[in-house]
Amino acid sequence: MRPVVTTFLLVPLLLVAWQNGAQANWWYLGVEPRLNSGSGLGNGGEGQAQIVGAGVIGPASAEKNCKSVHLTAKQQAICSRSPPVLQAVSAGARLAIEECQHQFRSARWNCSISPENPDNIFGGVMLVNSREAAFVYAISAAGVAYSVTRACSRGELTDCSCDNRVRTRHQNNWQWGGCSEDIHFGEKFSREWSDGGEEPVKEGVLHGPKGLAGQLIRKHDSEAGRRAVRSRMQRVCKCHGMSGSCSVRVCWRRLPAFRVAGAALAALHEGAALVRLAQRGGRRPARLRPARPDLKRPNKTDLVYLEDSPDYCEKNITLGIPGTRGRICNRTSLGLDGCRLLCCGRGYQTRVRDVTEKCNCRFVWCCHVKCELCRHKREEHVCN
Repeated sequence: MRPVVTTFLLVPLLLVAWQNGAQANWWYLGVEPRLNSGSGLGNGGEGQAQIVGAGVIGPASAEKNCKSVHLTAKQQAICSRSPPVLQAVSAGARLAIEECQHQFRSARWNCSISPENPDNIFGGVMLVNSREAAFVYAISAAGVAYSVTRACSRGELTDCSCDNRVRTRHQNNWQWGGCSEDIHFGEKFSREWSDGGEEPVKEGVLHGPKGLAGQLIRKHDSEAGRRAVRSRMQRVCKCHGMSGSCSVRVCWRRLPAFRVAGAALAALHEGAALVRLAQRGGRRPARLRPARPDLKRPNKTDLVYLEDSPDYCEKNITLGIPGTRGRICNRTSLGLDGCRLLCCGRGYQTRVRDVTEKCNCRFVWCCHVKCELCRHKREEHVCN
């Protein structure tokens, strides 16, 4: 029986079943966790390992992985049409995890991973339809759309390639050429994969993990994530002509750096709209509406949420929240990483560590960099 959380897009992507202390079920996605031994699982503690991303398996195992019981029947069918797409999906999962951890690295919830939780690597946080869950849905959908689009332009998938539709647009001082990356295909696949992961909502079930409200939230935020990538597609041009005359200017469209989309979604997280489920009479479907009359109606690019965020200050085993005790803070910062905010008013301790780092590096012809090792003391501030 699949866990409740697995009804969503990255559910087959981000779900981890940790059995007998081993990373047992990353294989079905083609995802292998990469461990960073220098940082803790969400609390910055020493001597612990943090999952910072995922690797991608080879195509030989992709077809077998399409039949994983962790994928819905619809997702298995999508995967079976083109088994190599699972590699692109797993790469999108890696992008989503790493970008989430980067954007929230200084916040009380730092996109921490909970390997002890058998339901989802983000823990029970995803069972609360909060701002943070909204961001995870959005960045997950964006990661899949981005990775599949990139795989198309690289020729790694057989049912897509470059976007030739842009060539029909006529311009005056330049012309279309090269390989424009087909974000429309990536968006379509991400949407199909997301919808394929959703289970039908039982009649009358409005709230909770399997309720109609949560499903509408996931669909809205996933779409916002895809749009964050598409709206930031870049036009790149190259000149052709004798002696740099640029008599012919050829342009094509390419994906932005994923960090650009991640930063945009992080900003939307800060201004996410609180909504409620509005049921309408007759056969008209239920819709999301602002929770209060004085709130602005969200558009398709905004992130929306239903519930207030949990308390991320203290450890919560049920939700898989590690708390902020032991996190390193910035004593002089007034931002989220400052000791006052990050430590939640509990105060902090200062410690001095001996650190050995490379220094006085210089380039040696040819062709390597030679560095010295320097030892110095570093002052760190740790939340109580």
